[in-house]
Amino acid sequence: MRTSIRRYADGQLTTRQYEKGGVQVLTLAGSITLGSGDTTVRDMVKDLVAGGHKKILIDLGGVTFMDSTGLGEMVAAYSHAKGQQASMKLCSLTKKIDDLMQITQLASVFETYESVDEGLSSFN
Repeated sequence: MRTSIRRYADGQLTTRQYEKGGVQVLTLAGSITLGSGDTTVRDMVKDLVAGGHKKILIDLGGVTFMDSTGLGEMVAAYSHAKGQQASMKLCSLTKKIDDLMQITQLASVFETYESVDEGLSSFN
């Protein structure tokens, strides 16, 4: 398991990466905004895909805020994964993040699940 905390001028993003049942799970906590973790998710997904991992689940349960830049980075990560025949899914969205996905109509793009366990099961 790999855990890192990245501090930015306007906040921090904590990331934890582990493997369960052949799925790479990225657990995020903090803010994903311009200048605060905005490229972290995309870079982590690119690294996983480059390492041959095809199943990625992103746990957003600890994300307290995401702005349009953060959303853009999630879309970029998803597009990169899909372009490399990898699957990226989201789980444990907070109400704020779920509302943001609904408003921007990205809920129809991303596969989302209520919990990590449900997300993991979806890969089978």
